[in-house]
Amino acid sequence: MFDVLMYLFETYIHNQEEMRVDQDKLTNDLSDAGFHREDIFNALIWLEKLVDYQDELISPVFLTTDSFSMRIYTQEESQRLDVNCRGFLLFLEQIQVLNLKTRELVIERIMALDTLDFNLDDLKWVVLMVLFNLPGCEGAYQKMEELLFDHNDDITH
Repeated sequence: MFDVLMYLFETYIHNQEEMRVDQDKLTNDLSDAGFHREDIFNALIWLEKLVDYQDELISPVFLTTDSFSMRIYTQEESQRLDVNCRGFLLFLEQIQVLNLKTRELVIERIMALDTLDFNLDDLKWVVLMVLFNLPGCEGAYQKMEELLFDHNDDITH
């Protein structure tokens, strides 16, 4: 399912292709690309829930991070999100890419994935998908995109 999401994000969403795609045609195109129908169906449901977030108002209470608060992860969340993932989420909060609300939306979407094999790179893509979808998060999306696609790592000063 995650491979389908990545393919859709890179092919249709991130490249700003036409967003009004016939679901049957999309399903057939994804099947032709080699994806299983069950994975396609699950990915489309996952994306529908993500779209539902667009209707949520982001309360001002959630727009800032509280330096005295700490997120306690459930056992299930800790199994899905290893130490590196949890540390990266904290880092994204500290540099204000994520706030309390967007962090929770990211975690909720991660837990909705039907995979136990989840890593830091997967987390980065989920963060991008969530931020891309939320009105008012364009700046955070751009920061996250810069973190993900920074090609200046090889430059020595």
